[in-house]
Amino acid sequence: MRKFITLAALVLALGGGAAACDDNNTTSGDAGDKSGDEDKDSSGTAADGRSLTIYSGREEELVADIFEQFEEESGITLNVRYGDSAELAAQILEEGDNSPADVYFAQDAGSLGAVEAAGAFASLPDDILNLVPARFRSTSGGWIGTSGRARVAVFNTEALTEADMPASILDFTDPAWKGKVGWAPTNGSFQSFVTALRKVEGEDGAREWLEAMKANDAQVYDGNSAIVQAVIDGEIEVGFVNHYYLLRFLAEDPATPAANHFFAGGDPGSLVNTAGVGIVKASGEPEAAETFVRFLLSETAQTYFAGHTEEDGFEYPLTEGLESPESLPALTEIEQPDVDLGDLRDLEGTLALLQEVGLV
Repeated sequence: MRKFITLAALVLALGGGAAACDDNNTTSGDAGDKSGDEDKDSSGTAADGRSLTIYSGREEELVADIFEQFEEESGITLNVRYGDSAELAAQILEEGDNSPADVYFAQDAGSLGAVEAAGAFASLPDDILNLVPARFRSTSGGWIGTSGRARVAVFNTEALTEADMPASILDFTDPAWKGKVGWAPTNGSFQSFVTALRKVEGEDGAREWLEAMKANDAQVYDGNSAIVQAVIDGEIEVGFVNHYYLLRFLAEDPATPAANHFFAGGDPGSLVNTAGVGIVKASGEPEAAETFVRFLLSETAQTYFAGHTEEDGFEYPLTEGLESPESLPALTEIEQPDVDLGDLRDLEGTLALLQEVGLV
């Protein structure tokens, strides 16, 4: 299983030269260096001569269709480099002013926060920032959320009812839950949750909870889908996942014996993280980049992320006036912990803690 790579560790691994992304990552178009910009017309640029290089931490199978729609509507060609969000963030920092990236589209707020903290983002205009609630965008204006992902506890409805669920995710250390709970310590979304937990409970509090969960025989899985399947199969009764994984199972089989539990009262288990986007300061196409960002926040794109297929989607739209996917509580009803999403950038500290506890 491939472990999550922190930004600092990856930058060290990249060394002093311009490094390429993982060979297994898919690139669409030409994401070469800035010196090749004058040749873009001969390599597939739109008729109006504009093109953008997108570093996308969102998977190709999820976003390729909406990227294609943007190209058709705008006439702007997208050259897309796909990869892990943290790796691409480190790539931008390593490339500095020579980065070919115009836009960074990330899976999580932590990676966006790391790029902004390094001063690599341009400031977004207020009319873009004001499209989403303040908690889903940078307080400094460097990035903005594009869709939300709520942390939940999925549970087997043949074994438990909503009333059986504890008030807090911290309560699963009780011996009554021994061996009945699943988690994925190497999963990026779980690690973002642990980063938030460190902010809420402090380093010692987070360590104590992780150690207690490990001692309570929490079952380890590769990721969210595997956890949900284990809950459905009755291997475990509860799992810590993002909300939309169960919705995808339910879309295929509405009789699936599982439900999502949303924690209340600002519990650490109620974190709502966000995918998001920022314009790279080194971009030579800032106006086209703004056009792309506005498109991601349009009703067309927001509706797409909220549920375009049974395999993907079911994320929360973030722009004002759009409804949440069916069967989900509204974002305004979720009392998430008092954490600035940009502060989730400290993934290096989280990985160090998970290694200390023996979970990665």
